[in-house]
Amino acid sequence: MAGPDLSALPEILESRPADPSELLPLLTMIQGRWRHLPQEALRAVAARLSLPLARVFAVASFYRSLSFQPKGERLVQVCCGTACHLKGARAVAASLEKSLAVRMGATREDGRVTLESVNCVGACALAPVVMLDGTVHGKVSGPGAAGLRL
Repeated sequence: MAGPDLSALPEILESRPADPSELLPLLTMIQGRWRHLPQEALRAVAARLSLPLARVFAVASFYRSLSFQPKGERLVQVCCGTACHLKGARAVAASLEKSLAVRMGATREDGRVTLESVNCVGACALAPVVMLDGTVHGKVSGPGAAGLRL
């Protein structure tokens, strides 16, 4: 299977200074463009910033928002922090798994949706919280979680 078309990669790499402090911004831009971090892109980042490839992989694997596996076109994140857990995050997650036809922590085979849990989104007063493509939806109920617009 062929990898992603990385023809836009040189433009992304050249959009930032060739300084090691640009590592995380570049990884974030690459993740945003291809919904994951292709290995070829990580090698190019290492070369551009004159960093060991191991350092690039270490940073990429440290941040949970970065992924080596492609994410879906839509990203659904269920907050499982303490407040959300106590307010029913487990029921919300179960409802989303059923309505979206995808297991927690996985991407649907058609590549349209990734469903994952996150530790805390910092919106405890709105618990339970679901983030849809970065937008916070608060006070989501288990059966009502299926009502999120995808």
